[in-house]
Amino acid sequence: MLFLKRLPMPSGRIRQFDIEEALDRALEVFWTRGYEGSTLPELTKAMGINRPSLYAAFGNKEQLFRKALDRYQTGPMSFLADALSKPTARAVAEAIFSGFVRMQRDRDKARGCLIVSGALAAGEEAETVRRELAQLRQAIVKTLRERFKGAVQDGDLPAGTDCATLARYTATVLGGLAVQAASGTTEKELRLVSAMAMRAWPD
Repeated sequence: MLFLKRLPMPSGRIRQFDIEEALDRALEVFWTRGYEGSTLPELTKAMGINRPSLYAAFGNKEQLFRKALDRYQTGPMSFLADALSKPTARAVAEAIFSGFVRMQRDRDKARGCLIVSGALAAGEEAETVRRELAQLRQAIVKTLRERFKGAVQDGDLPAGTDCATLARYTATVLGGLAVQAASGTTEKELRLVSAMAMRAWPD
């Protein structure tokens, strides 16, 4: 369903734009340039709206980023939630890595991961966003740890498996793939790295 935001134009006409499409375009800018590197002129140009329209529909830049981040998690990054439903812990990790590689393949230009690189190095303006993304990355590790603990209880992972370290290992490999993808590493190379990472998986 499309939601339209109607705003007054100087000519007296009603300006219409597709909020969902505008948010998708904002996501592309943030994903490419990061939070701090995305300027309001770049965002409004990509979204096809003026600054007052942006404020009226989405709030300020930080609020717009949060909305774009939510869209990223339920859209391109949705493979992560899907992976958690896999029947084994190994299948979870394999689905995470393959899902990320597939996400890069489906884009015109690989851009890594917004959660990883959106605000790693940031000034004072982006400090709140940097902390929020760091908390999100930690939440991913926690979710993986709980999933792997369940796998130990089910006998899927060996008794005594260090689930906290295994979760952080999985997240670290994912983060490394994101950095490599943003640097232009090919899909084949990313898949080879993923396969090598899985060789360390506990039997």
